[in-house]
Amino acid sequence: MSAGPFRAGHVAIVGRPNVGKSTLVNALVGRKITIVAPKPQTTRHRVLGVVNRVDAQLVLVDTPGLHESARRVMNQYMNRVAISSSQDSDVLLLVIEAMRFTDEDLWVWERVRGLKQPLFVVVNKVDQVYPREQMLPFLEEIAERIPASGIVPISAQQRDNLERLIEVVAERLPVAPPLFAPDVVTDRDEPFHAAEVVREKLTLKLRDELPYGINVQIERYAEEGGRIMIHAVIWVERAGQKAIVIGQRGERLKEIGRLARIELNDLWQRSVHLELWVKIKENWADSEMALRQFGYERL
Repeated sequence: MSAGPFRAGHVAIVGRPNVGKSTLVNALVGRKITIVAPKPQTTRHRVLGVVNRVDAQLVLVDTPGLHESARRVMNQYMNRVAISSSQDSDVLLLVIEAMRFTDEDLWVWERVRGLKQPLFVVVNKVDQVYPREQMLPFLEEIAERIPASGIVPISAQQRDNLERLIEVVAERLPVAPPLFAPDVVTDRDEPFHAAEVVREKLTLKLRDELPYGINVQIERYAEEGGRIMIHAVIWVERAGQKAIVIGQRGERLKEIGRLARIELNDLWQRSVHLELWVKIKENWADSEMALRQFGYERL
C-alpha cells in the first residue's frame, strides 16, 4: 500500500472444505492460530487472526468450510458460522483450488454472491500446477464466472504471493483505527488452543477411523510451579468410538496426548502437563444444547 490513512477491518475467508483456508490464515498471520488437517470440516469455530502492517490491520476470520450436505446439527451450525462471518465482514475472500472449480465451489459462490462487500477470489495451491502457463485459461474462466474485485493466485503452503494479497485487500478496508493491539495475533485464549491442538492430533492420528462426533473440552487449565496443567475430555457419541480413540491398552490415546503436549510446549515455550479422558455423550453433534455446552457460539 502507498502512504495514506490507516485502514482496518474484518476479512472473512470462505470456501468449500479443504481448499486451504486455515493454512492461508496461519501463513498470513505468521504463526499457527488455527488447526490444519486433511480431513474435511476440521475447522468448526470462527477464529480471528490479526495481520499488522504499518498502515493497515487485517482481522482475518477463518471459517468452517461451507458444505451443501449438512444433515447434522453441527454441520448446519458450521454453515451458519461461515455465512454470518461473511455478512459481517468488510472484505470477503473466496478461496478455491487451482485448476479445480467444482459444483461445491459454485454452491459456496451462490451463498455469498449477493453480499455488498468487495470480494476477491483467492486461487490457492498454484505451486502444484506444472507448467504454470496452464493457469491462464483457468483464471480467465474464473473471471468470467465470478465478477470479483480481483483474482489473486497464491500458494499458502509455500507463502507465495501473500504480500500481494495483503496489499490488495488492505486497499479495500475502511479507514479506521486498529481493532486490536499490535501484539495480539488472535482472539482465542490458550485453553481454546489446547483443545484444538488435541482435536488436530486426533484427526491426524485416526484419519479414516475418526468419527465426526468427536469434541474436546478443557475441564481444568491452571499454572502450577511454572507448568501448565491441562485436563481435557474427548467426547464421543458411542462406546465403539471410545474404543477407537483409546486404542489397544490405551496406546493410541497416549500417543495423541504426547503429540499434543509436544506442540503445546513448543507453541507456548512452557512445560505442559496434559491428561486426557474419553467420555460418551450420545448424539451430541445433533443437539443444539450440547453444542452450546461445548462452547459453540449461539448464532
